[in-house]
Amino acid sequence: MARKPTPRTPKAKRNGPKQRGGGAAPRSGGGAMPTREEVMEFVRTSQGKVGKREIARAFGIKGPQRLDLNRLLAEMSDEGELSSGRKHLRPKGGLPAVTVIEIVGRDDDGDLIAKPAVWEDEGERPAILLVAAHARGPEIDVEASIGVGDRVLSRISEIREPEEGGYRFEAHPIKKLPREKRRLVGVYRASRKGGGNIEPIDRKQLRSWSIAPGDEGPAKDGDLVRFDLGRKGRMHVPQARILETLGNPNDQRQISLIAVHTHGIPDDFPEGVISESKALQEATLAGRTDLRDIPLITIDPPDARDHDDAVYAEPDSDPANPGGFIVYVAIADVSYFVRPGSRLDREAQLRGNSVYFPDRVVPMLPERISNDLCSLREGENRACLAVRMVFDKDGAKRSHTFMRGLMRSAAKLSYQEAQAAIDGNPSDKAGPLLEGILRPLWDAHAVLAAARDKRGPLDLDLPERKIVLDKTGHVADVVTPERLTAHRLIEEFMIQANVAAAEMLEQKKTPVVYRIHDQPSKEKLASLRDFLDTIGMKLPQASSLRASHFNGILKHAKEMPVADLVNEVVLRSQSQAEYNIENVGHFGLNLRRYAHFTSPIRRYADLLVHRALVKAIKLGEGGLDDSQVPRLREIAQQISEAERRAMAAERETIDRLIAAHLADRIGAKFAGRIAGVTRSGLFVRLTETGADGFVPVSSLGTDFFNHVEAEHALVGKRSGETYRLGDNVEVRLVEAIPSAGALRFEMLTEGKRGRVAAPYAGPQLKMRRGKPRRR
Repeated sequence: MARKPTPRTPKAKRNGPKQRGGGAAPRSGGGAMPTREEVMEFVRTSQGKVGKREIARAFGIKGPQRLDLNRLLAEMSDEGELSSGRKHLRPKGGLPAVTVIEIVGRDDDGDLIAKPAVWEDEGERPAILLVAAHARGPEIDVEASIGVGDRVLSRISEIREPEEGGYRFEAHPIKKLPREKRRLVGVYRASRKGGGNIEPIDRKQLRSWSIAPGDEGPAKDGDLVRFDLGRKGRMHVPQARILETLGNPNDQRQISLIAVHTHGIPDDFPEGVISESKALQEATLAGRTDLRDIPLITIDPPDARDHDDAVYAEPDSDPANPGGFIVYVAIADVSYFVRPGSRLDREAQLRGNSVYFPDRVVPMLPERISNDLCSLREGENRACLAVRMVFDKDGAKRSHTFMRGLMRSAAKLSYQEAQAAIDGNPSDKAGPLLEGILRPLWDAHAVLAAARDKRGPLDLDLPERKIVLDKTGHVADVVTPERLTAHRLIEEFMIQANVAAAEMLEQKKTPVVYRIHDQPSKEKLASLRDFLDTIGMKLPQASSLRASHFNGILKHAKEMPVADLVNEVVLRSQSQAEYNIENVGHFGLNLRRYAHFTSPIRRYADLLVHRALVKAIKLGEGGLDDSQVPRLREIAQQISEAERRAMAAERETIDRLIAAHLADRIGAKFAGRIAGVTRSGLFVRLTETGADGFVPVSSLGTDFFNHVEAEHALVGKRSGETYRLGDNVEVRLVEAIPSAGALRFEMLTEGKRGRVAAPYAGPQLKMRRGKPRRR
């Protein structure tokens, strides 16, 4: 791409009285009809919306002359010089001086590129270069606070003579606007007569939008499209117009494409970022601790897409620590390759984390880093940041030491392969590792597991389902992987490394981006207590609850038929984990301090922790930049939002895949469990696939059902028939909408009677000043 134009300094303010709209002053002798050139200059330079009234007032046009002005403006519009909006004018193909833009991506240089949020002219929306240099109002740090998908109120500058291939418009941000919860995206279905309609992809708004002939643009049947809504005709019926075509999920066998574009997840790396990653060179031993003689190994899922952590353990030979262990956790040294302020860094911060879908992965970093330089490949030298931890026989940590090292993985094993070796069925690869590497790891974990049990983290039973796809990208199976000791071992080692990182940074008085999990709110606790009262269980009224209090409830519930229900309600009572520079501890893990350190390939938070450690311990280049420190609070909020966005996108993609999988089984019966109770109906989770579907309350029968919120139940007013959270039920599939991931069921199981009292639904009376009044 040709060189982008250099941002110009703002023009000096003109002398004389201000004109309405802030545009060019009319020529002397106000009242004379302006020329076309004068009208164009006024419209182009005005700082606000310009309509006929503003032009007439600026040029002193009154009375009969207004008819002449109207004719002139109509001619200019007909001849393509002006575009007319609802009550404003602008140059054809131009933009208002102040308008809302939407960030759509980055160019090859890593700069943010936008397009107007509203575009009423024909043709493609023009690309706009976002410039930070002349931001007005409160200073906006473009790199830190604005990302793809954001909407920004901006001041627009037109470049009169752009270079070939350059940008015609520059935008100077004024204010970042609240992000749309969801972008208007749908699947286009073409009509034979032109136009068509847009199928919904949001199961909360299952409605389609009509497309008039001519408003479909280049979209083809089945394309995923982005659209906006307008009102046409006498009745002002909402009608959609396609803004851009985003690809065809079916052709690409990538149904995750819908979630990627719905949530504005950046999925293509700019060429400048790719070029920067390709130019990186492998790290050498210079300035590093040589760890190549330590037989660190990686243990991951068999289909793992990256290998960024390795472990090793051995008994402590120190006589002062009998029965103790030394544990090494080595993590790929991403901070060495991704430096603060680089294009790679800006792109990683923008993305916040990698997003994992059943059919693809949207990585935080390019493949050159995630699958090469920072993948701890077996038998190859790799740069790492490692921590050496010493534990006593009770699992208490005695010391930790961080180092920047060069390691060589002794082996790459899957969880299943490592576990099979311990269980007496070693593979040819795992067999030689059994006594010298695997058994010490398991022995060290046994010590740490005992300490973990004593600490008492929240122990929810939440089985994880995994989607297995066939070669065509369709669902072949839905499985629940077995939870192995190998999984718990790696999890506990990573937790200990994360704790050590937080402790070291606090000790060095270095800013920390913590991973926090606050205790449940008072409102959620009150709701949980109300529910537990209905099943004869009590949550202590302690002023400071701990995870162990909830574990007591969960343990007691295992002996009851409502164990699944209790697990579900306790889970819903918990706060959401996030990143923050203010430490409130991690309630779920029952830890006072916690910071993510173990996955810098896929989480920007971990990269920040690595940089902080490099700076605090003086481990060389790539430490936390002083310019980033004042922005850590804002960055923590940004990456927390990115994490929630990723979770929603991943969940919705699974829903769509399973809905497509079940679409040819309309009428089939399924076993399930009530996973949600609302005033409008029941959410049922199928046992076979884990898919969620909805049973409308109107389809439950002729009775009127009341929602008893405290009991998580719907209760028949006349019959007392009750459907409650956690109940096992049988349902029939009535409808499946794959594009929206929506399933609708018919309830086949009768509700149980007499379990919950139906509330009185009549008017309530309240006494006031001796007289009853309704409320």
